[in-house]
Parts: sequence; structure tokens; C-alpha cells
Amino acid sequence: MIASIFQILGGLALFLLAMEMMTDGLKHAAGPQLRHMLSDWTKTPLKGFGTGVLITGIVQSSSAVTVATIGFVNAGLLSLGQSLGVVFGANVGTTMTGWLVSLVGFDIKIEAFAMPLLALGMALRLLSSGHRSRAVGEALAGFALFFLALSLLKDSLGVITEGVDGQGMLGQQYGLPLFVLFGFLATLLTQSSSAALAIILSAAASNLLSLENAAAAVIGANLGTTSTAAIAVLSATANARRLALGHVTFNLVTGAIAVAILPLLLWLVAALARWFELGASPAVSLALFHTLFNVLGAAIMLPFAPRLAYFLGRLFRSKEEDNAEPRYLDDTLVTTPELAVGAVDEEMKRLINLARGLLRVCVDREGLKPGQIQPKSEAALSLNTAINDYIARLRAERMHPSTVDALTQSIRTCRYLVETIALAPALLRLQAARHEPEFAPLRPGLENYLNVLRALIASEGASSETFNDAERTYHQLKSTLLGMVVRRDVPTSSGDRLLDDLSSVRRLSDQWSKSLQWTPATDTLPGEN
Repeated sequence: MIASIFQILGGLALFLLAMEMMTDGLKHAAGPQLRHMLSDWTKTPLKGFGTGVLITGIVQSSSAVTVATIGFVNAGLLSLGQSLGVVFGANVGTTMTGWLVSLVGFDIKIEAFAMPLLALGMALRLLSSGHRSRAVGEALAGFALFFLALSLLKDSLGVITEGVDGQGMLGQQYGLPLFVLFGFLATLLTQSSSAALAIILSAAASNLLSLENAAAAVIGANLGTTSTAAIAVLSATANARRLALGHVTFNLVTGAIAVAILPLLLWLVAALARWFELGASPAVSLALFHTLFNVLGAAIMLPFAPRLAYFLGRLFRSKEEDNAEPRYLDDTLVTTPELAVGAVDEEMKRLINLARGLLRVCVDREGLKPGQIQPKSEAALSLNTAINDYIARLRAERMHPSTVDALTQSIRTCRYLVETIALAPALLRLQAARHEPEFAPLRPGLENYLNVLRALIASEGASSETFNDAERTYHQLKSTLLGMVVRRDVPTSSGDRLLDDLSSVRRLSDQWSKSLQWTPATDTLPGEN
């Protein structure tokens, strides 16, 4: 008995290793194609669902797909609604593991093909010179180990359950909640729903669990996948937490429905198994059950994905996201542009202040990385887009020419601010250059330039004197740096890099100075003074 328990643990460890090898190998073999599929094939929640099913079926890891999806959401390539479709699809795609186990794992002599496959995979992994070939070899080796681990699990459980009757060692008297908890804990402890499913299917095939109890355990394993997402986002971004909560919501709703109609689902599974002539294997029935209730859950939840995304979008809001929301743009004023310009003025003031706050952070705080200023940048850009969209909706035929001029100035200023925000990372690089040993002779000049820029950023209105001071300082720095490059005091590559950053900062100061020339329309329109 003790030896069999250690065999089960060893089989489980081998299974987890195999899943990691399969996932990593397939991800690396696919390379940028996975990124392309996720970013381009998810324009609607339904397309996102199909993409989630396909990619998870390929890489055999819903966690990997979910993590990649979170990355795309944070990068702004996917909306929350699109990403929910991908996560729903990943839950269906992960059922492929059950089908692999049930259709291949229990009906043939596994060693007959697993060993040659393992040899082929390791040969590719060790002998191939190409990155993709080595990745394919790793995936093949993982695929072989997957079935060897499955065989070890089944044999070990078979030894334990010799002589057990058809009701299984664990009888019905324990109730379905216990088996749901068993499946949940199996996934929680292994952090792999695939491993939990392999244990459950092996137990069912070995007569350790009845079909109904095993089905309840499969529901629990499906719920357990939410623990991986929850752990992954404990200290993550707001978007990551929203997506994780969407994942939890989907699995809870799906699991609750499956438990509520479990007898009906099992009857339907038996009918479908007969219809498709899949046989009476418990493993096949459970794989079909797992797929059926996940597809049912997706069919119920997908129509509500936009509403769920809207609800989740109101949660875990950061200060930057609140700043990105327009506060004065009232839709009821769209038909009366003369009144709407006042709302635009208020948002323009907020936008300029957001941009000013971003630039101040870039020149005042040491050691910042571009990624750390991204939330502030995105907030300002989002508000900028809202202002432009609002102005585009105003009724042009009812505008006074002076109103048109005032709104044109606001749109022009928005363009200046967009470029200012885009160039902000150059300020970080310029600040970091002060501490590089090769630019030590330039340190006083760089410090002076940053001080002049601080004064320009702090200006409440256009200041030609401060801007001209920044221009003079820029040209002095550029001349000094070019002399250092000619004398080879600094490497040409380093000099070119700093020259590019200086040029970007000069462009930034020019665009910022132009944006400071903006004046509220309410100060210039006739009758407003």
C-alpha cells in the first residue's frame, strides 16, 4: 500500500513535469504566432472565445493563456470584454486534456508508443540546432511523459482498488459536496486542473470513484482553476484582478449550474456517448461531461460578457483610471455647442494638469522606468481621446465661427499634448544619463537643462523666456556632446543615443510650450467676458 502511494505521488510529479514541458515547448514552437492569434482574432467576445478554445487546446494550459491574455489587456491590445471571451474559451479548451486521457490513455499499451516518442523528442531537443525544432522536441518529450505518468497513476490506483465493488471505495453516503471539495483541493494543491483531472479520471477508471462522484470531483477541479488566477493577481494590476474575478465568476456560475442539473447532464452524457459510439468507459463519459458543462456555461455567459465587463470595469479602479474619465462632458449639451465649450474647457484644464503631473514625475523622481509612468500616460491619453470624440459629436452647423475657432484651438492643443506624453520616456533616459560614467563631463549641463525644463513644466502659461532658455541650453549640450564624440571621449553609439534623447526632449519642450498657449474658450467667445 505504501509503495503504491509513493508511486501515485511519483506519477503525479511526472505528470506535472510533462505538462510543463508540453506547454513550454508548444509556446516556444508557436512563437509570435500565439501573440498574433490573441491580438488579432479577438475582435468580439465570440471570436475571443473561439481563440481561447483553440490556443488552450494547442498549448494544454489554460493558465498560460490567461496570463498571456492579462498581458494583452494591460498593454491595451485587448478590451476587458474581449479578454473575457478568451478566458471562457480557455475553460473549454482545457477539456482537451480529459479527451487525451480518455481516448488514448486507457485503451492501448502506452509504452508501445510513448517510449519511441520520448526518444524522438529528446533527440530533437538535444541535437537540433534550430530554436523551433528544439521546442518541438521538448513538446514531444512532454507528450510522451504525459502518458507514461498517466499509466503509472492508473496502475498504482489499480493496485489500491483491487477487489473494490462498482460503487467505489467512496460510497454515495458522503454526498456530492465532498467530491466537489476533493476536486477543488486536488487542483489547489497541484496548481494544475489537468493533473487533478488525470487523478479523477484514473480513479474512475480504477473503480475508486463512481461516475456521479467523479463528475462532482470534475466540477470541483474546474472551480479549483480559479485559485491559480486568484493567487497570480494578489498584487497585480487592476485589469488583472478584474479578469481574474471574471474567471472566478464564470467558473462559479458554470459549477453551480452543473451541480444543480447533474443527473440531467449525466443522462445527456450517456445519450451522447451512445449516439457517437464512444463506448461506456468512465473516462470517456467524464471527458464528455467536462466538455458539456463548460460549453453550457460559455453559452450562458457569453451573451452577458459586455455587461460583465462593464461591471468589472467599475471595480478595483486606480486613481489614474478615475482621472481618465471625463467629468464635465455632458451628452445633453451636444446640440448646443456654445454651452458645450464650457465643459470642454474644464476637461482641457484637467488634461493639461495631467500632462504636467506626468512630466513633473519624469524630471523629479529618480530611477523610474517607462513602465512605471504608463498608467499616468494612459490616463491622459484616454481623457484626450474623450475630448476629441466629444468635440467631433458637436453639431457643426449650429456653431458660431468664434466657437469653431475656440474648439479648433482645443483640438490642436490636444495634438500637442499627445506628442508631449509620447516623448515623456525621453526625460527618464535623460535623467538616467547623468549617472552614467561616460557622460560625467556633461553632468552639470544635464542638471542645468533639467532645471530649466522643470521651470518650463511648472509654467501656468506660455513663457517665451523660459522656452528660449531651454533652447539655448539644448544647443550648448548638443555642441558639447558632439565635440566629445569627435574626440572619442564617448563611444559613437552612446553619443548617438544621448543625442536622440536630447532631440526628443527638445521636441517635447516645444510641444509643451505650444500647449501652454491654450486659453479657455469661455474667456474669448463674445459675451463671455
